[in-house]
Formats: sequence, C-alpha cells, structure tokens
Amino acid sequence: MAGISCSTSHAAPSGFPAPPAEQPAGVEAVNEEGEAVAVLAGGCFWCTEAVFERLAGVKTVVSGYAGGTAEDADYKKVSGGLTEHAEAIKIVYDPAQTRFLDLLEVFFAVAHNPTHVNRQGNDHGPQYRSAVFYANDAQKAAAEAYIQEIDASGVYPDPVATKMEPLNRFYEAEPYHQDYAANNPDNPYVRGVGQPKVDKLEKSFPERLKK
Repeated sequence: MAGISCSTSHAAPSGFPAPPAEQPAGVEAVNEEGEAVAVLAGGCFWCTEAVFERLAGVKTVVSGYAGGTAEDADYKKVSGGLTEHAEAIKIVYDPAQTRFLDLLEVFFAVAHNPTHVNRQGNDHGPQYRSAVFYANDAQKAAAEAYIQEIDASGVYPDPVATKMEPLNRFYEAEPYHQDYAANNPDNPYVRGVGQPKVDKLEKSFPERLKK
C-alpha cells in the first residue's frame, strides 16, 4: 500500500441507481460446498475486505489475488506490479439475504472509486485496478448492464472503468492480510483509508449491516 490518501473513500453519490429488482437467472455462482461466491477487485484488499465483512448475508471475505498465475500469487510480486494479478477479495454469501447485484451496488457506490484506471488514491498500478472477476456469462452480463445504468445516471463525472475478467483462479493471500483492518485498527493506512470506507457504508446502507 502506498502513502495515505482519503480520496478513495466516498459516500454513495446522490441518486446512485439501485440494481434491478429482478436478478437474472444463473447469476449466483456457487463453489464446491454449494455456497454463493463473488470475486471483486477495487484497490487495497485490506479496505474492500473491511467493507464487505460488515454486510448482512456475507459469511466470509478472503483477501487474495486474481488474474495471474499460481507462481506469481505472492504479495511482494503483486504489490510491486510485477504480475497480472489484482488485489481482490472472495466474498462467500447467502443469496437468501443478499444478492450478487446487491454486492455490486456496494462495490460501485462506496467500496472504491470505479472510475479510476489502475489506481485508488495513492495506490498506483494494475494490481489496484477495478475488476469484476466473473464466474459465468450471467455474472458478466449482469455486471455490464449495471455499469451501463450507472454511467447513464451521470452520478460520476467520468465513466466506470471497471474491467470484466474471467475468474480462472483465486489465490488466498498470506495469513497476515486476512482480517487486516479488524486486527490492525490503529494502522495509519487503515485509519486513513479503510475506516472511512466503512463509515461511508454505515451512512449509505445502514439497513444492510450485520446486527
């Protein structure tokens, strides 16, 4: 993570469009245990993990790497921009409580700035790109349609730059990265960048928080 910058944190823009009430069939991708899974990348995984861990219906959030190979799934290499990976999170959730599209709403509205290309705040490089790692064609189509709706609404001055990338593999990051914000609340980066995102989530979507 680079120098502290709070510019990555922002409240849901006024008039931010809600996702469709009817979610297309086949959007929920399940793992071998039959659990619904979404993989998203939006800058520092410490920060995006902290946001999604607060959402009702989310069972676990794992920080890791997506978009590259197993040999390159190493924090030193990824953070140096030396691989094709993005810092990403794997969200395991209960689709009876929250939907894939609901996760996307939080992702686009408060978890990061989706209009930035290969950066979030002071973190620069393709490893900090905004991306939806889709597990199937239905997820890709749903995300693309929602991005079109967001762009058409004009809530952001620039178009959404989020990439659609196929989810080939997700590689779990080193143990010390897991639950980093929760375990290191006094870390300057967590205080300056991660916690403001959580604060904005609580302000923008209070009804979605875990009790």
